[in-house]
Amino acid sequence: MIQGTSSGAGKSIIVTALCRILTNRGFKVAPFKSQNMSSFIHKIKGSDKIIARAQAIQSFACKTYPDPNMNPILLEPQGNFESNVYVNGKFFSRMKAQQYYSDFVLQRGFEVALNAFKELQKNHDVILLEGAGSPAEINIQKYDIANMLFAKKVDSPVILVSDIERGGCFASILGTMMLLSPSHQNMVKGFIINKFRGDAKILNPAIRKIESKTKKPVLGIIPKFDHIIPKEDSLDGSIDSEIKKKPRSSIKLNKIAKKELETDTTALEIFSFNQFNLDQEIDRISVLIESSINFKYIMDIIIK
Repeated sequence: MIQGTSSGAGKSIIVTALCRILTNRGFKVAPFKSQNMSSFIHKIKGSDKIIARAQAIQSFACKTYPDPNMNPILLEPQGNFESNVYVNGKFFSRMKAQQYYSDFVLQRGFEVALNAFKELQKNHDVILLEGAGSPAEINIQKYDIANMLFAKKVDSPVILVSDIERGGCFASILGTMMLLSPSHQNMVKGFIINKFRGDAKILNPAIRKIESKTKKPVLGIIPKFDHIIPKEDSLDGSIDSEIKKKPRSSIKLNKIAKKELETDTTALEIFSFNQFNLDQEIDRISVLIESSINFKYIMDIIIK
């Protein structure tokens, strides 16, 4: 499971890249996010079911079709602390946050997510789980089926991603670890530092301190890079603001991608034009990310 020290840490893009890397190595891979809160929704063509757009893109990275089991619980924010709750791709209820936590998430939601995960297990070699927000939100930890509760239940190792661009990366890593229970700390197998600008050598003293205090390795430093893959949430910034310096063709494709991904289309049909498509972009970022992390360690020690 890829978890983050915060929202916007880059979990979705890293999962997307790992989906493609492992698929290219011959594994049958599926993405999975037990519970996602997103306004960016993908309607699965040929059905009346929906999943979060991020998981639709990740399914494309796996060279397969979107499946409701990849995102069994979807929360679509409606304002005033209310969300439309979708279960297995279909509308279930509109709930306030308090009702969702008190009446649904542990009573029904956890079982729904586990059943969806088990369905994916039947036909896949590797399932790449994505967490949500931070696992160290101590006010909701006992309800947090998107992070450690789920990882513990399915015995999934965890890699923790931290966004260094915002500052406080190393404090976020240590703080997150300190706020986890000992059993959950043991599930974390290493850290990835994301969105770094500059010479990575200057991070060596901080990395040594982090590894000394946690007894866990830093598995990679991923540089900050631009891409045209639609963002997961508002904390990632708008697509338009990210592409002001891109060529005109890239800007056009971003606008098309943003529009098409929110309409009735399959992920396999997106960007299928002009030789500059989603497939090529995923390949590009996958090469970049694979070269920035200790992928052999992840394969040999974590994924096994």
